[in-house]
Parts: sequence; structure tokens; C-alpha cells
Amino acid sequence: MRKAVKATALLFTAAGAGLAATAAAEAGSFALREQSTIGLGQAYAGAAAGAAGLSSMYWNPATMTQFSGLQTELNVAGIFPNANVSPVAGTSPLLMLLGGTSGSGDIAADAALPSGYLSYQLTDKLWLGLAVNVPFGLSTKYPFNYSGQIYARESTVRSVDINPTIAYQVTDWLSLGLGVQALYFRTSLSQATSPLPYAPGALLEGQSWGAGVTAGVTVKPFAGTEIGLGYRSTVGESLSGDLSLGAKVSSLPAGLYGVDANLMMPDQVSLGIRQQITPALTVSGGFEWTNWSRLNHVGVVGNAGLTNGATLTTLPFEYNDGYYLSIGAEYKLNENYTFRGGLGYEWSPITTTNRDLRVPDSNRLSVALGMGYRLNDNLSFDFGYSHLFTTGNGNVELVPGNPHYETGLPFVGSVSSDVDLVSVGMTYKFGTYKFSGL
Repeated sequence: MRKAVKATALLFTAAGAGLAATAAAEAGSFALREQSTIGLGQAYAGAAAGAAGLSSMYWNPATMTQFSGLQTELNVAGIFPNANVSPVAGTSPLLMLLGGTSGSGDIAADAALPSGYLSYQLTDKLWLGLAVNVPFGLSTKYPFNYSGQIYARESTVRSVDINPTIAYQVTDWLSLGLGVQALYFRTSLSQATSPLPYAPGALLEGQSWGAGVTAGVTVKPFAGTEIGLGYRSTVGESLSGDLSLGAKVSSLPAGLYGVDANLMMPDQVSLGIRQQITPALTVSGGFEWTNWSRLNHVGVVGNAGLTNGATLTTLPFEYNDGYYLSIGAEYKLNENYTFRGGLGYEWSPITTTNRDLRVPDSNRLSVALGMGYRLNDNLSFDFGYSHLFTTGNGNVELVPGNPHYETGLPFVGSVSSDVDLVSVGMTYKFGTYKFSGL
């Protein structure tokens, strides 16, 4: 029990680090998929079926039954995005005149993303677990007098998800899992109140805790085959914060206004399959559906004084659903070394019809490589690398029809972006399970 307490303390240390970690999101809009070093090395193929190691419980809590005794896994992913937005023809001449025609430079911040997992086999059929993750994050920043400053200056999202889980092995071929989520979410969005150089800003901030569930099932229909289906529910966030105006906007004078906003985070379904080809080679496949269309229009409502109950502004996401498809393989060279690789493709919830300057996201192809080193029976280390290539039309077109468009001030931007991801992980097994009865 003392070992379990120490391991749990490590996970909550990771949660504290997560509060400081922000990045350009790498899983559609402001979501982060970098929750596993082993998973990253094979493009998260088969993660819901256990291919991502102990961290597979992020996608499917039922996968815990594949890991005996008391085990913990800690990961840190380095996210190194690069994104530049340059105004092009179609942008308002006024915006070009006041903000210039130069590009934004790199708007995306590098970040370190921690995650931690703990699994404890209580009996021969029952497992308890805990996962601590940063499932959402974003940090983009434009130059102060940028031509698109009325649409965005700075945008940040921070989160921490604490997820206790339980799994039960019904038979040798069927396992079930269930968990609860406590999700902390915080956001800060700023923009200029006019296109004039050094224009005062408008800043919207809010934070809250929300609750949700996770669930999953794994089946082994044949020897060497594992199929997993996992679910992460929507989490309702009732954000409270402030709207700060440095100048009059419409009928609102400059000042500080208390506000509330209700935000529904997307739920997600993950399907994974693993197939052992030889004792050394296993291939995997994965599919994810993320219900981003939950994010439509989010009203920001005053909660005090003369603005109490009045909608002060609206965040018009109008997202589509997101999809991710991946294939991967793992090859055990010997008892100590394992090599991994994979390909993934993401259909973003953001297109030219709803893309804005805060999250200039687009479809992307990921190419991944990974390696594992087993030091001894208890301790192993993993490394993963992935490069993300954007595909299709990723330009920003803030014109009539885009929900973010400001009347009379179109902005059209050419976007160039790519991402490098590096992750390191450590897994420690405190011992194998020995059933002695209850």
C-alpha cells in the first residue's frame, strides 16, 4: 500500500506541472493527443486495445487488465509547433495599412506536456487505476500591432484531468472498465478593440471544474487478437471570469465585467485493434471520433450589476466533428529492445468556413517512430518522435460566411505550419500480482 501511495503522489506532481503546460493543440482544435510515449511512437494505433502500454487507459480503462500487479507510467512530451500567418489579397486595405503586410512570425509556443498513470491489481479479476492528464491546451500569440489584431492577439487554454478508474476481467476474453473525470479548464482570449496601432485590448478570462466519465471494453476473439472500444464523455464547464474592455465596444463602456459561460467539451469514441503476427511482430490500427460539433455558439453572459443576465459577446465556434485514423507496428528485437512506427491522419473539425486566427488548425498527416528499452524486470524506458504535416487548404478566410467575420474588415491569411513531437516515458513495475484470496 505504501508503494501505491508513493506512486499516486508522483501522478499528482504531474498534475501540478500540467497547469503550467500549454501548447498549440495537436489533436484537432485545442485538444492534445500526446498522452503516451509508447502510443506516440506508433501514431496511437491500437491505443484503445492496449498498444500504448499502461497509458492505453486514457483511451480505454478496460485495458488495465492487461497489466498485473502494481505499475506506474510517467511521460513527458515536448511539443514544438511552428505556425506563421501572412495577410494576402482579400484582406481589408485598412487592416493592411494600419497593421502592415508582414507575416506574424511563429505564433505557437513550445511546451512540455506531462501525463501519469497508476494501475493496481486488487484481485485476480479487479483492477483500480488513476490517470492524470492535460487533455486540452493552446498558446498562440501575435505581434501587438498585427494586421489581424481585431480578431486575435493572445489565446491560451490550460487544463488538468484527474481520472480514477476501475476495470474488471469478466472472462479470459472480456474485460470492462469505468472511470470518472474531474476536469479543470481555464482560458484567456484577447484581441484589439480596433485596427488602429496600439489600440486598447479586450480580454476574456474564465475557469471552472467539470465532471464526466470514461468507459471501455476489450475482447480477445482469437489468440493474438485484441479489440478495444473506449469512450470519454463530454464534460460541461460552467466558466466564471471577467471581460475587461480597454475601450468602449458597441454599447459597452470600458471597464471590467463579471461573466459566466457554459462550454461543453467534446466526447470521444476510440476503436483499436492489435494483431500478433509473430512472437516478435504486432500490428495495430486505430480510429477516433471526436464530437467537436458540440461546440457551436457559446454565449458570454454578464453576472453582476447592469449587465446581469445580458449576453455581452458570443464565441462562434461552429465546429465540425473530428476524425483520426492510424496504423502502426511494434517489433521486439530481443528481451531488451523494442522498435515502433506508425502513420496517422487527422480530419480537423476546423476548415476554411470556420477557421480563425486563434486556432489556425487544419487536416494533417503524422509520421511516427519509437523505441523501448527494458532495463530489468521492473524498469523500462520509452522514446517517441513524430512529425506532423498539414494537408489541404489551411488558409484563414475571415470573410462573409465565416462566423468570426467582423463586418467590413475581411482578413485572408496564408498559413504555413508543422509540428515536431518528442516524448520520453518511464514504466515501473513494483511486482507481479499473487492472488491470496479475499
